[in-house]
Amino acid sequence: MEALNLIESFIQTAETGSFSAAARRLGLTPAGVSKNVARLETHLGVRLFHRSTRKLTMTPGGEQLWADAGAPFASLQDAFARAAQHDGKPSGVLKVGMALSFGREYLVPLLGEFLERYPDIVPDWHFDNRAVDLIAGGFDAAIGAGIELTQGVVAREIARPCTIVAASPAYMKGRPLPAHPSELAELDGIARRSSSTGRLRAWTMRNQVGEEALAECRVRMIFDDPEAIAHAAMQGLGIAFLPTPHAAPWIESGQLMRLLPGWHAPISPLTLYYPNRKLLPAKTRVFIDFIVEAFRERRLAARFDAR
Repeated sequence: MEALNLIESFIQTAETGSFSAAARRLGLTPAGVSKNVARLETHLGVRLFHRSTRKLTMTPGGEQLWADAGAPFASLQDAFARAAQHDGKPSGVLKVGMALSFGREYLVPLLGEFLERYPDIVPDWHFDNRAVDLIAGGFDAAIGAGIELTQGVVAREIARPCTIVAASPAYMKGRPLPAHPSELAELDGIARRSSSTGRLRAWTMRNQVGEEALAECRVRMIFDDPEAIAHAAMQGLGIAFLPTPHAAPWIESGQLMRLLPGWHAPISPLTLYYPNRKLLPAKTRVFIDFIVEAFRERRLAARFDAR
């Protein structure tokens, strides 16, 4: 087992590009991972990494070992996982990343049914509006949009949301309903600042016949969270450009109304991400199947598609 521990430290370091990231995945200290890799190098008589204060890069010998050992080690891990299952049932801690409000609104309500089916799985769900690093973070899966596809990650589209314009009935009372995106310039709005770039989001709306138009409003306030924007809009503070997963519950309840129903702004598809492994652990496989089934049976993809 010691040899397996050494090779695992090497493989995780190769996949993540640093001792620190590998340590987070393995539950060790960076010094412990570095020591394991050094011991493997001594045992093989080959330097596996070039080390510097700024970065860690693999040597040709390290790249060869990764190419030769990566897939067999993954298969061995799968074999261990299957052997550890309780009576052949999926089990273990399932680490999943998701956006805060999306997870709370749509995924937490599914948790009871999931646990009833798979009582030996322990969900370890991480709620964060920032995109996770699936490999470096040691996640079994993630649900979101626009996550960069790195080596070893598979993306499976599960819905095509879009951005629409909404406002509270109270705010629109006495105001004419806009018929074209250019007319939004006469209305107060809650602008959104991109958390990644720090810039205000600009929206180009599109209708069903393919016409496009820039949509701008009088900026009354600026938020960086779509859920907060929805709540401000419900208070009658202005119009809001909202992704359909954030807008749908409030439009259905009547607390918001959709403006320009024939117009939308395309955004990245809602996607299920998971490691690209020949044999996924059973806990990950059943979670993927469960989410796909839930989206189909609850017609969430159709609910989010407001085109």
